[in-house]
Amino acid sequence: MAEIGPLRLANFIDHFFYSVLELDALEIINFPHPTLRHPSKPITRVDSELQQIVTEMFDLMYKAKGIGLAANQVNLPLQMFVINLAAEKGKGEEMVFINPVVSAPKGSAEANEGCLSLAGVEAMVSRPDQIHVSAYDLSGRPIDQTFKGFLARVIQHEYDHIKGVMFIDRISASEKRLIEGEIEEFELEFEAARAAGTIGSDEEITRYIKDIEKRYCS
Repeated sequence: MAEIGPLRLANFIDHFFYSVLELDALEIINFPHPTLRHPSKPITRVDSELQQIVTEMFDLMYKAKGIGLAANQVNLPLQMFVINLAAEKGKGEEMVFINPVVSAPKGSAEANEGCLSLAGVEAMVSRPDQIHVSAYDLSGRPIDQTFKGFLARVIQHEYDHIKGVMFIDRISASEKRLIEGEIEEFELEFEAARAAGTIGSDEEITRYIKDIEKRYCS
């Protein structure tokens, strides 16, 4: 087992012993699913299954025509997100951020934002125009870089996700009033899905979260 900073790259034997945990089929979960509000924990191991999860996250993101997707948006409470501003497989640059820390914000800019977990809902959000990011990529190599402009905004949006924060938490009261009806529709759809048994209870989701954290965050 190799070590790169705090991130352990698990070998085949590690993967064999941990493969008894079955992950739910990956899909983008919608607001107000509880995992979206769960502050994610740092990843301490990367095995072949997590590498496959990253591949699937990119595929889901492209299918939804998105440019960023956080792990908890696919019901995984992990400090990880993927980005490709081209929003298309085979184009642009695929970026993976593991255990990111955002610091040194500078400037301010306002722009329209949306979210794959609130598809179709958009609002103006003010964020720093420049940030510094420390993280790891999927190979365990450190990322230590300053980002500006649109990419900095996307990173901050996804970073919020792994902290349990959504873009609707950062909009003005007037903006929130404009989207109240759309938000209510998502809430009603969630309750209907839970009543139909397609979404587990809070207790079941909590148990699932703890299982994932035990595997990747301890």
